[in-house]
Amino acid sequence: MPSTTDRPVSFSTRPRADRAAVLCGLAGWLPPRVVTNDELSQRLDTTDAWIRTRTGIGRRHIADPGQATSDLAVEAGRRALAAAHREHVDAVIVTTTTPDRPCPATAPLVASRLGLTGVAAFDVGAVCTGFIYGLASAAGLITAGVADSVLLIGADTYSTIVDPQDRTNAIIFGDGAGAVVLRAGDAGEPGAVGHFDLGSDGTGEELITVAAGGSRQRSTPGPVDPRDRHFSMRGKEVYRHAVTRMTASARATLTLAHCKVDEVDHLVPHQANLRILRTVADDLGLPAERLVVNVDSVGNTGAASIPLALADADTQHILQPGERLLLTAFGGGLTWGSCLLTWPAPPRTSHPHDSGGTQAV
Repeated sequence: MPSTTDRPVSFSTRPRADRAAVLCGLAGWLPPRVVTNDELSQRLDTTDAWIRTRTGIGRRHIADPGQATSDLAVEAGRRALAAAHREHVDAVIVTTTTPDRPCPATAPLVASRLGLTGVAAFDVGAVCTGFIYGLASAAGLITAGVADSVLLIGADTYSTIVDPQDRTNAIIFGDGAGAVVLRAGDAGEPGAVGHFDLGSDGTGEELITVAAGGSRQRSTPGPVDPRDRHFSMRGKEVYRHAVTRMTASARATLTLAHCKVDEVDHLVPHQANLRILRTVADDLGLPAERLVVNVDSVGNTGAASIPLALADADTQHILQPGERLLLTAFGGGLTWGSCLLTWPAPPRTSHPHDSGGTQAV
């Protein structure tokens, strides 16, 4: 039997040292229904001023009854493919905390509905860090030569797991999807995805959780507490961890890239709440004008938040070709991650806040 070193390796699977994942398409999609703070105050003990002061959020988009995460993912994915002028990719990754079903994964269904039956398709679960983890997975497929192009979609419908009467969490979360298309390219070209820092700490799993529905609960005798079916978060502890982990991860990424903080043109964090975002920027020493924020108009959209923030920023002409972006996120697990991205030259389209709206690069 020949050794593995004697086996031929096709060019398509041979990684190159300078091979990189390059962003070539981006789109966001938000459900048409908008829920304002004033509407929430009609059923919760809260006010618009209270919500804005503590979270910076003014409104959020909520999926219609019967609308699943895959529906949002397909809309964003279709627009991202159109933005990239592609009908085909080699792999589809969906990162979400709210899959259509516990089994099977949502990605194969999304791929099929996009006309991509037969390609590799899988889900990534890292809660609000999902897009960064998914980006690392997609970049890994490309740099290893396994795929020449990947569609990565972050999509969440938190309205399906948050108790609508939960005054603490119902004000924070919204639904949405954001998607990017990545292609094989060179590390030095605009759009190239750079260095990553990823981390986790499972000892903090109880800080952000949906207790019911998994094998832990199903294998335990006795009735299920209705509260365990809903999303739960210990806000004060999460705030502390989020600031600490995002700041440290961002710094670690800069160190890996031999990049100084003042060389970062924009910080694009997971849109958790405005207080967290501002604190992370301050701790890193970045001025407020370099912070990309859209949490005020969409809320916390989980895995969709970073691509939606990118789409908003590009629509507003905040991002310019060649600028260096630092992405960072924190989520349940606990998980955290950061990466660097050089912004490409984008053709601009309609605003993602429009019904069925999209943003392309």
